[in-house]
Amino acid sequence: MMLWMKTEEMALGTMLERLRLVIQNVDEIMQQENSPLCAIDITPDLRKKFAFLLGGRGQNGSPIIVFPEFSAFGEIQEREFHNVLTYLTNVPSLSAAGVGFILVIDRRQDRWAAVKGTLLRIAGSFPGNLQLVLVLRPTTLFQRTLSDIMFKFNKDEFKMKVPVIMLSSVTELHSYIDQTQLTTELGGTQEYCHEQWISHRTDMEGFALVVKRTAQILQSFGTELAETELPNDIQATANLLRSHTDKKDKMKDDLHVALGQGSRLLESINEPVVRDPDHNRNQGELENLSTVQRLLSQLDETERACDEFWGTHQAKLEQCLQLRHFEHNFREMRCLLDQVAERLTAFSEVGINPAHADHIFCDLNSHEARVLEVLDEAQALAREGDELIQSSHYAEDSIQPKCSELRAVSKELSSTLRARKDHLLRAMELHHNLERAAKWCGDGLYLLASQPVDKCQSHEGAESALQEMERYLDMAGHNKLTDPSSIYSDYKTVLNQDFRDQIDKVFQKQVSVQEMFEKRMVSLKKLAAKQTRPVQPVAPRPEAFIKSPLSSPAKRVLEKSCSEGDSVNGVSSRTVEGQLQSSRSTSLSEEDENLAILRKHVMNELLETERGYVEELHCVLQGYASEMDNPAMASLMPAPLQNKKDVLFGNMPEIYTFHKRTFLGELEEYQGCPELVGRCFLQRMTDLQIYEKYCQNKPRSESLWRQCSDCTFFQECQKKLEHKLGLDSYLLKPVQRITKYQLLLKELLKYSKGCEGSEALQDALTSILGILKAVNDSMHLIAITGYDGHLGDLGRLLMQGSFSVWTEHKKGHAKVKDMARFKPMQRHLFLHEKALLFCKRREENGEGYEKAPSYSFKQSLSMSAVGITENAKGDNKKFEVWCNSREEVYIVQAPTTEVKTTWVNEIRKVLTTQLEAYRDLPACLPEASQQRSSDGLFQFPPTAGEPVSLGSFRRGERSMKVKKGEPSSPDANSSPITKGWTKGSLSLDANEENDGYSSTEEPLTSDPEDGGGKKLCAGKYTVVSDYEKCSTQDLSVKSGETVQLIKEGEDGQWFVKNLKTKQEGLVAAANLYTLIGESTSCQSLTSSEGSGSGNLSTSSSCCETNTSSSDIKP
Repeated sequence: MMLWMKTEEMALGTMLERLRLVIQNVDEIMQQENSPLCAIDITPDLRKKFAFLLGGRGQNGSPIIVFPEFSAFGEIQEREFHNVLTYLTNVPSLSAAGVGFILVIDRRQDRWAAVKGTLLRIAGSFPGNLQLVLVLRPTTLFQRTLSDIMFKFNKDEFKMKVPVIMLSSVTELHSYIDQTQLTTELGGTQEYCHEQWISHRTDMEGFALVVKRTAQILQSFGTELAETELPNDIQATANLLRSHTDKKDKMKDDLHVALGQGSRLLESINEPVVRDPDHNRNQGELENLSTVQRLLSQLDETERACDEFWGTHQAKLEQCLQLRHFEHNFREMRCLLDQVAERLTAFSEVGINPAHADHIFCDLNSHEARVLEVLDEAQALAREGDELIQSSHYAEDSIQPKCSELRAVSKELSSTLRARKDHLLRAMELHHNLERAAKWCGDGLYLLASQPVDKCQSHEGAESALQEMERYLDMAGHNKLTDPSSIYSDYKTVLNQDFRDQIDKVFQKQVSVQEMFEKRMVSLKKLAAKQTRPVQPVAPRPEAFIKSPLSSPAKRVLEKSCSEGDSVNGVSSRTVEGQLQSSRSTSLSEEDENLAILRKHVMNELLETERGYVEELHCVLQGYASEMDNPAMASLMPAPLQNKKDVLFGNMPEIYTFHKRTFLGELEEYQGCPELVGRCFLQRMTDLQIYEKYCQNKPRSESLWRQCSDCTFFQECQKKLEHKLGLDSYLLKPVQRITKYQLLLKELLKYSKGCEGSEALQDALTSILGILKAVNDSMHLIAITGYDGHLGDLGRLLMQGSFSVWTEHKKGHAKVKDMARFKPMQRHLFLHEKALLFCKRREENGEGYEKAPSYSFKQSLSMSAVGITENAKGDNKKFEVWCNSREEVYIVQAPTTEVKTTWVNEIRKVLTTQLEAYRDLPACLPEASQQRSSDGLFQFPPTAGEPVSLGSFRRGERSMKVKKGEPSSPDANSSPITKGWTKGSLSLDANEENDGYSSTEEPLTSDPEDGGGKKLCAGKYTVVSDYEKCSTQDLSVKSGETVQLIKEGEDGQWFVKNLKTKQEGLVAAANLYTLIGESTSCQSLTSSEGSGSGNLSTSSSCCETNTSSSDIKP
């Protein structure tokens, strides 16, 4: 830096010295030091031509000044005379002027007085040296004689130090001055133009002034450039370089103008020679030519000095600009390096699980590409600095440290990146080891839980289970954890408290599973080592001990054998029973422990997914929703998206606030007791209904997204968030989350049978499914078009679904079907509390939510005027809905019998509720007439104001019971009493003879807890749970299938026929109680099924919800 400053100072000094010499030379050439007068200043005086410099020379080279005849010579002012003579005496060169001037005074046409006056004036004020004065005296005789006489007498008066010669003619003049040096007026041959002489002198002096001024301007310009302080930023430096370049260019333009001026002047001086090659220049012309050439030479010298200095100064400014760019890039690169380094520190986490660690590693790989890109840019910038140094940049002492710093930071960052990757890979390895160990434990628990206890009681079953467990333990080598201390030692670089807790937890679980396996294997080895017991022929179905709460035939045989004291092979039956009970107790204890672990797994999944869900919502709201209010991003949003944040995101902020501030924290409180988490869901069930609003808005959101999905705004937001999936995937998260809850609750309920909170879990599951149903129903409800009125006035939507519908109209005494309705109408029915809507489903084109169907409203039936016939003839999937005393009948065919049963049950609930409401009316109302029917009809008065007289009902019960032993129908003695509605139950038919309605009899139903409820009877039943056969003689059935009990065997097993598959087989009585006798949601079919009895069975709310919410898939 200091060397460069000295270099520039030297360049400036050199230029200034050269320009000073130019100015000095110009003054010498133009003799400005002796006489500051210029031709342009005295041009009017020169134009009078009372004296002029001829340009010729005397014999010794003396310049010749001619005083031509000038009649007004006496009138010339002294100042004018002095200025002209002073100027003329300074025109010749100093050497010529030093020899002395020859004055030629032409007074041939004048008088002696004029001669005397001229001589006296010259003698008194001639500014130069004189060598000779030649006077052409007057030519008239008198004046010539007078001049001769008076000159002799007045000679001393003139006081001239040089000879004054009086000449009579030009011939005598030629003897003193060669005629080639004289003009034609004086008898010479030289051509002289006074105006041209004045013009040349004026141009030469002007040109000299331009050269001098240019040199002076360059002096100031160079000083200004050298003293200019260099800026510290790029823009100012670029502006300074541009400004100085503009000034230099202007200087160059002025120089070129001056050169052009000098060239034109030179051409003017050479014009006589160009015009006449034989023209001989006089001494004055030669001096003019030499003067112009010397001035042009000085101008060239000025230009060279300017160019040399500008080259140095321009190089300095360009290097300064390069330095500012380098410094700017260096600062930006340091910021980038700091940013990527800071971002790299975020990858110090090791993750909370393998998936989290994999996600961090993927992010790190993505960030690695950015880091490598920044490192390449840093290396390129360092190489750029090296090139500046090699090009002899003046700021080498500033550039070199920055290059070294870039290389050091890049090296450190690269090392940190490698360390982070190694660290994370090590953590991932530990995560996967823990995951494998945890999976091994979980699989072991599933294995223990899946081994059927009843099969393990036999020798072969125990051996098979034992071999299965031994094979599983053989796989433990590469799955189990080693000693924790060795793990701590191997992974000490990545261990944190969470890792330590996980290691301890997994290791404890591993030890627990190992102990459970060892205990189970000990039990199985004991069972496998025992000989075949005599119990086998007595109780061939040991599973009855587990599945039935009642006494099984095997148990009765064992008790009988024990009481008789019989024994086989020396072992009493009491001892066998005790061993079986002991084995069963051990298995049940292990099973409880397994279920507790499984519950904890499900609870952990619930909490982890809940935390991830909250974080995803926060990310979406911050990264997308908030950015829609960011003024900087407004230009990226298309017009359809402007002010549409509420449409796009719905009530997602409300959902996020609820989960973040309330629900997540309350769920975490149940982490230690997963079986009780149902209470949390029940407490917040009202809050969870906010999802209904979100789902209702989803079609609008989906439509807006499809319209704007390709806009730059969403792409920029996704890029900032580093999301691999688009916003539409995250907008679907709330819908996925609300459906996920019911799956997790089902899993918890599955592993919590008999626990304290199982009922709350069941209620929570039912409520969640209810919300799903409500969401699904509302999505369909908002698609109804053409309904005149407010759907909210119809009450709560209970059911909705698609059916085939026929219509019948009663005209006069004949019942006529619409001729156009032999082919059924496809209708979508919406059952509300106050009305039943018939709509036509119309599919829409499009994708996603835009493809959702719409429903055209066709008809509405008020529930206060509706009756039902539960079984229509010819098809067990049909039922009838009618009104106006069956004048209008709608035959409805469901897709399945289960759907039909669910709908009939729900309609019956609505009608029952209305029945109870009518029963509570004042007793003063007229009695309702009654109409009997054997078709299982159920109708209420069309308006609440009509008289009602109803039988006594017990309010709030789902089914109605008859007293023990009381027949349920006229043929009750011939048909078994089963769970359901019997013939004529709840039959309120319109009687044409009365205005009111009344019930003919109490609705009847049986109850398994009544006297005869515990004894199975032959007949038809509906299965409520699956049952897989254990031997070739057994029968497999599935939930919902219809079976017929044919005959009970002596060993306590029933011969059963599956009416759906037409298969037959044996089922233990204890298992039958479980399959058809204990469920409140089973549908019992009497032996008179299909005869038009119109049986309606009760259905639990859970089953109803599962049916009605089938459109929402978890």
